[in-house]
Amino acid sequence: MITAPLREKILIVDDEKTVRRSLNKCLTRNGFSCNEAGNATEALENMEKQPADLVILDIMMPGISGSDLLPQIKTSYPDTAVIMATAVVEPDTIINCMKNGAQDYVTKPFDVNELVANIQMVLKKRQLEIHLKEKQQVLEGKVEEQSRELQKLFIDAVESLVGALEAKDKYTAGHSRRVTKIAVGTGSVLGLNGEELENLRWSALLHDIGKIGIDSSVQNKPGMLTPTEYDYILTHCSIGPGIVEPLVNTNIVEVIRHHHDSFDGSGLNQKIRGAEIPLGARILAVADSFDAMTSDRPYRPAMSAGKAVTEVKKCAGTQFDPVVVRAFLKTSLINSLKT
Repeated sequence: MITAPLREKILIVDDEKTVRRSLNKCLTRNGFSCNEAGNATEALENMEKQPADLVILDIMMPGISGSDLLPQIKTSYPDTAVIMATAVVEPDTIINCMKNGAQDYVTKPFDVNELVANIQMVLKKRQLEIHLKEKQQVLEGKVEEQSRELQKLFIDAVESLVGALEAKDKYTAGHSRRVTKIAVGTGSVLGLNGEELENLRWSALLHDIGKIGIDSSVQNKPGMLTPTEYDYILTHCSIGPGIVEPLVNTNIVEVIRHHHDSFDGSGLNQKIRGAEIPLGARILAVADSFDAMTSDRPYRPAMSAGKAVTEVKKCAGTQFDPVVVRAFLKTSLINSLKT
């Protein structure tokens, strides 16, 4: 007998009955299995009876708000993905929700196609995270050599995810691979080799993986970001480590966490400075900035390589480690610009 594939379970939490019913009907037509809850108490009772794969959670509800319910859901059901729903976009509230574990947010009234696409992306990310956790349990029971082999297989899977992520955004396509090439070249000039250089390579490749959880409309905004929007974008530095932590070593996790830190300690919410910042993160700061400056962005065309080099030199000692900048200037990439 052929068994029909299991449908992903979605819990719709909203105090407005008409919104719940409309969403339920729409998502059921798109192949999902839906339940409804009108408040936080009903949502928790529903989750206890039948945990959902994904929760669509209204931020503003009477009594316990969606913002307050979110941490309870993530604590009790860490494998459940959460998309916040809001009628009024308040960047500070959305940023706090993302920091508390929400994977995405959608605005009311809902665009059906956009909502379904967001749900599918979030569920794919959830499946990857669960897969990595399961494989990590296998890794813990293997000898060191077997663990390395399996770890590389999992990182290759994440590399494919990076490619898929970049493919949907022409402004970041190829960015991680270009940054990897620059970073490895700089690390080689600094004398890194063996495991240190391999850690740097994977850190560079995975440094932006946290942008899976960032709203693409903010990333691709056709204009300068506001301070609040920039703060929101930088949450990818805290989202990324959570994605790769079950898979890679601590050195890689910390490089990803700190790759936007400024050498002089002036970065947003920065707590360390100078040599306290992992060397790999100091290298990535230069490589990432150079490639960003020499790539087209929604709000400006690409800067010339020569002008970007001048900017990197200008920021040595403030944003960038001067020692790393000197090494960067000796790489084959920069030397090729002089010929």
